[in-house]
Amino acid sequence: MENQKKLVRSVKDKMIGGVCGGIAEYFGWDSTLIRIVWALATIFTAFAGGIVYLVLLLIMPKDRL
Repeated sequence: MENQKKLVRSVKDKMIGGVCGGIAEYFGWDSTLIRIVWALATIFTAFAGGIVYLVLLLIMPKDRL
């Protein structure tokens, strides 16, 4: 069976809910870069990034260790 990646909230690399950490793990990127881009996107889109974060927090499953 193949080891397929799944987009899940990170339990190891999280600051609030693990959404940015999970996205970084999925794509193999640095989580700090994801957080900075997300913060800038939130500021420059009249806080739409915060709403998207909350939605992802609710629909992304938590990673099982």
